[in-house]
Amino acid sequence: MREYSSPAKAEISDDARLTDTLYARAASEPNAVAARRLESGQWRDVTVAELHGDITAYAKALINAGIEHGDRVALMSRTRYEWTVVDYAIWSIGGVTVPIYETSSAEQVEWILSNSGAKAAFVETDSHAERVESVRANTPDLGNVWRFDGDDLTSLRATGADIDDETFDKRRTAVKVDDLATLIYTSGTTGRPKGCKLTHRNFLFIAHSALEGPAKQILKGTSNPSTLLFLPLAHVFARFVQVMVIEGKAVLGHFSTTGPELIDQFSVFKPTFILAVPRVFEKVFTKAEQKATAEGKGKIFNAAANTAIDYSKALATGQVPFGLKLKHAVFKKLVYGKLMDRLGGQCNYAVSGGSALGARLGHFFRGAGLTIIEGYGLTETTAPTTVNSPGFNKIGTVGQPLPGTSARIGEDGEILVKGDHIMVGYWDNEKATEEAFTEDGFYHTGDLGALDDDGFLSVTGRKKEIIVTAGGKNVAPAVLEDRIRAHTLVSQCMVVGDNRKFIAALVTIDPESFEQWKSDKGKTGEIADLTEDPDLNAAVQEAVDNANKAVSKAEGIKKFRILPSDFTEESGQLTASMKVKRHVVNKSWSKEIDEIYNVSSSQS
Repeated sequence: MREYSSPAKAEISDDARLTDTLYARAASEPNAVAARRLESGQWRDVTVAELHGDITAYAKALINAGIEHGDRVALMSRTRYEWTVVDYAIWSIGGVTVPIYETSSAEQVEWILSNSGAKAAFVETDSHAERVESVRANTPDLGNVWRFDGDDLTSLRATGADIDDETFDKRRTAVKVDDLATLIYTSGTTGRPKGCKLTHRNFLFIAHSALEGPAKQILKGTSNPSTLLFLPLAHVFARFVQVMVIEGKAVLGHFSTTGPELIDQFSVFKPTFILAVPRVFEKVFTKAEQKATAEGKGKIFNAAANTAIDYSKALATGQVPFGLKLKHAVFKKLVYGKLMDRLGGQCNYAVSGGSALGARLGHFFRGAGLTIIEGYGLTETTAPTTVNSPGFNKIGTVGQPLPGTSARIGEDGEILVKGDHIMVGYWDNEKATEEAFTEDGFYHTGDLGALDDDGFLSVTGRKKEIIVTAGGKNVAPAVLEDRIRAHTLVSQCMVVGDNRKFIAALVTIDPESFEQWKSDKGKTGEIADLTEDPDLNAAVQEAVDNANKAVSKAEGIKKFRILPSDFTEESGQLTASMKVKRHVVNKSWSKEIDEIYNVSSSQS
C-alpha cells in the first residue's frame, strides 16, 4: 500500500463563503474587469461592480420569491454569463444549486428535481421549460420556473427591489463555510444517479489549493489572466474552474459550445489559459492537420508534429540535442506559431481533465508551445485531486495530490483520496455514503492506479463500470444495457466508449428468439450469417432507441455492432452469475470495437 500527501498551502476560515471574494472586490476595485460577455458577436468587458450588481439583484429577487436558506434551486442551461450570475445569487442567500445538463432526458430531469426537492428552477430555453413542465406532476416541491431566454429574468429582477440591503446582507452573511453549495448528480453503475453534497468549504479549499499550487504560475504569473469557459457548467470540472477564476481574480468568459466555432473564438477572446477535455485538444490538432493537408503541406505538418513530440520528450530528460533544437526553431516559425495563433496567441498553458489525454498529444502540444497540465478528479472530489504543475509535469501521469490532500493505493489497487475537497456525502443516501469511505476517512474512487516515487499518480483502469468518453462525459452503461437486454431478440449487450468520441454498443442475439424472428421474416441462415441484415439491425435499433430515451443525447448510443456469437461463461466472457466481464469482452472483440469507430471516422 503506497500513500503520498502534499502539505497544505491554503487555510479556509470557518467564516468564509463562496461569495466573499467577489463582494470584497466590489468595494475595493469595482472597475476591474471580472468577466467578458459575448453580445451580438462582440466581446464586452463586465466590471466587478456590474457582475456584483447582477448577482445581488437576482439574489434579492430569489428572497422575494420565497427561497429560504438551504432550499434547492435547479439550473438547466448551457454555459453562459447568466449561469454564473444565478449560481452566485443562489449561494448569496444560502441556497443550494442543483445543476442539470441541458441535454438531459425528461426521466433524468424528473429524478433530479424530485430527489433533490428543488423548490424552483432556472432553464435556458422554451424547450427546457417544456421538459420541466412535462414532469411537474411528479415533482411536488417545484414552484417557479424562470427562463433565461425571453422576459422572465427582467421581470424576476424587478421584484428584487422590494428587498432592502440590510435584509440581503443578513441572508448573505448567515451562510457558513460548511453549508451546502450544490448537489451534483453523478451517474452510478446501477440504479439512480446520486446527488453529491458539495459545500462552500469544498470549493474554496480546492480552488485555493490549486491557486497556491499548480495554478499559481498560470494565473498569478501572468498579467491580466483570462480564460474562455466552454465546458458545461453542470459538470463539476467547469464549476471548479468558475470558482477558481473568480477567487483568483482572473477574467471569465463564457461560450456555449465546443463545436468548430469555439476554435475561431480563441483567436478573438485571446485567453491566457484554457481548461478543456481531451476532445478539444484533439479537435485543435485535427483541424490544423486537415488545413495543412488541404494546402498541400501535409508532409511538413507531420514532420513538425514528430519534431514537437521528440523535442518535448527531450525536454523531459533535460538534454535537447543541437540538431533537434534547430529543427524545432524552423518549425516554430512555419507551423507552431500559426497553431498558437489559433488559440489566441497568448495561451501558454492548458489544463486537461475528464478523461485521459494521451502521451502523444501531450508531448505534441508541449513541443509546440502549449503546456497541457493533466489532472484527475471526480464529482465527489470537487473536480481535481491530483494535478501536474508547469514546473514538474510528467506527461502520461495525472500529477501529484494537490496541497492539503492525500492519495493512497489500496490493497486491491484502488485509488483512495482524502482532503477537505471530498464531498460530505450523498444526498438522502446514508448507505451509499458509508460505503464510499474507509474507516480512516479516505474516499473510494472506484478507479485503479499507481503512485511513483515522486507521488505522481497514473490511472490504470476502472474498478467502477463508469465509461468516460473523450469529451469527458460520464456514462453509466447499466442504464442503457438493461433496456436493450429487455428486447426479446437481445441476449447480451455491452456499452463501449471509454476515451472514444461517442458511445457505442456490442449486441448479441438470443438464439431462441432468433429462430422465431427468422420464421416471421422468412429469413434463412444462422446469426453469424445475418449480423448485417437490415431487418435484424432495424429490430436492434428499436431497442437502442428505447434505451436512449433514458439518457441525454451525449450519453446515447450512436452506433452498435451485432456480434456473430453470444457471450458465454465457457468463453470467459460471463461470470457464473451471468455478469459480463468487460475486460475480457473488450479484448475478445477489440477488432469489432475498433471497426465501429474507424467506420464512423471515415464517414464523418
